[in-house]
Amino acid sequence: MATKYGGYMGKVLKINLSSREVSEYPFSDEERELFIGGKTMAAKILGDHFKGSEEAFSEENMLVITTGPLTGSGAPSASRFNISTLSPQTGYITSSNCGGNFGYYLKKSGLDALILQGRSEKPIWIEIQNENIQFHDASDLWGMKTMEVQEALDDKLRLKNGRVRKNGKICIGPAGENQVLYSCIVSNERVFGRGGTGAVMGWMNLKAVCASGNKEIPVHDKEKMVRHTQKWFRYLRKHPLTGEQLPKLGTVGLVSSMQMKHILSTKNYSRGQYEDFEKVSGERLAEEFNIVNKGCLTCPIRCARTVEVDGKQVKGPELETLVLLGGGILNNDLESVLKWNYELDELGLDTISAANTLSYAMEANEKGLWDNGLKFSETEGISKIFEDIAYKRGIGAELSLGSKRLSEKYGGKEFAIHAKGMELAAYEPRKAVGLGLGYAVSNRGGCHLNGGYMVILEGLGLSMDQTTYHGKADMTMMFQDLMEMISASGQCLFTSYAFFPSPLMRHPNSWYTKLVNKVLPYCGGVVRILNKYPEIAALHLPVFHHTKGFEYVTGMRMTFGHYMRCGERGYNLEREVNRRFGVNANKDALPKRLVQIVQDPKDPTSKVPLEKLKKVYYHARGWDSDGLPTKKLLKKLKISG
Repeated sequence: MATKYGGYMGKVLKINLSSREVSEYPFSDEERELFIGGKTMAAKILGDHFKGSEEAFSEENMLVITTGPLTGSGAPSASRFNISTLSPQTGYITSSNCGGNFGYYLKKSGLDALILQGRSEKPIWIEIQNENIQFHDASDLWGMKTMEVQEALDDKLRLKNGRVRKNGKICIGPAGENQVLYSCIVSNERVFGRGGTGAVMGWMNLKAVCASGNKEIPVHDKEKMVRHTQKWFRYLRKHPLTGEQLPKLGTVGLVSSMQMKHILSTKNYSRGQYEDFEKVSGERLAEEFNIVNKGCLTCPIRCARTVEVDGKQVKGPELETLVLLGGGILNNDLESVLKWNYELDELGLDTISAANTLSYAMEANEKGLWDNGLKFSETEGISKIFEDIAYKRGIGAELSLGSKRLSEKYGGKEFAIHAKGMELAAYEPRKAVGLGLGYAVSNRGGCHLNGGYMVILEGLGLSMDQTTYHGKADMTMMFQDLMEMISASGQCLFTSYAFFPSPLMRHPNSWYTKLVNKVLPYCGGVVRILNKYPEIAALHLPVFHHTKGFEYVTGMRMTFGHYMRCGERGYNLEREVNRRFGVNANKDALPKRLVQIVQDPKDPTSKVPLEKLKKVYYHARGWDSDGLPTKKLLKKLKISG
């Protein structure tokens, strides 16, 4: 369906893998204005089909691959694309976001999105070239690990002159083939980590998808966008977070700050500091192991690390992996983390869920609930454990269930650290209670990003009171909506870091930064008013380049208030779809360890006051007491209930 807007190719294809029928899926300009792209567009498509009785491993489920209007536009860090589906891990819809180049080449092939449904009788891989779809036998690829299969696909795409056709790929490893509940999808070295998207793809008997093409990605006002992009790049490169910290140390550079603020997950979240943190820190990785920095297409930040494992140069670990496979299991051997990170990606396993499931099992063994032989700080044989998970062999078959299901079988629910069945990220929330709220109410489960990443205000950027409940609920809502829209547009969430004025980041001990930190807990009412009346913010903020960039690419009018409203619509839409699968206030929960047991015996506030925070959060969002959007809100947001 053609479109009048820039940034869109104007076509969505739906493929039924059972019948191999290919059809165009209608998506109108009115829907583009409301649901933008990325995970919000995917939620709209899933919401139009799901009734609430579907199961993840069924022909009724869909795997929806979406780009955003800024994907491939030349905007900074705009190579992101999204995969959404009904999660086998949580039972709710999940979305997972990735960089790399597949989203760019999907658009170059002429598509904004691809909808996959059904199940092939035999393993296949799909080739997309300029909208043309071909199905190929994948019997020879089945069983291959993720890098091996991508190399094999390049050979299959080799042209007569010997060159490989430029393309983007997504694929699964053995874990996805065996439908491990937290298996992931891999693209180059980038990963759709959360929610078990790889398991759904494996159930479909789909090993890989390759996309290529030479279609031009339209931009509404190229001249203005070029000038704006140059300014935007300069701004990001000068900002202390996006221009210094992330390029210098990557995400793992946060380890030291997390240690200082008592939010470094240690020994299965039993405490927030690790005595050997310096041995598994970002500084040590940078000094001793990093070979070169890498980044996605059009990314000035270049946060990815490159390390050597078994004689190969491979992607280094992100923060979550380093923390959870370091202090999370009391392991101070950084080289082992580098090795496991590579192995998990090759197998197609989510490193966060794999690490947290391992730490749950170690504590269950320590407490005498499950005699499994796994012990904190003892790391011999862990590589084999991960392989056994991917192939569901021996103890690996049990660990493939994840911590929630294991705690239901063996006990220890109070220290099975998850929300809605998805294991938490590396930030210990008892000293960052706003993030604790975000974990609990996140649409996809225990996610720091979908949860609003309030920890950026609670010690990693600014330093507002870490354990107060004042202001946290409203700001969680605000940052969830902001990040929702950034994802929908096709950009990396790290670009949002530059939302904070540079002087506040450069001078944490200045009088004005201290004043901001003191005032922030009392700004909840202001945030709520802006959320209720976005027309107040009918402007472009000097520190937020996203709105003008969006206008120049698409031709849509996009003030900051409208930008936030689009994010709010996306967040509420996912919640409304999940309502059909049983989500409510009772499901917005955290394990007892985090809400009933204080982290610091000398600080009675060092636990997540979840029920108090939820009550304020629901009110701020306009949800009812059961944590669900009201009919009035859905009507205001133009979401059909």
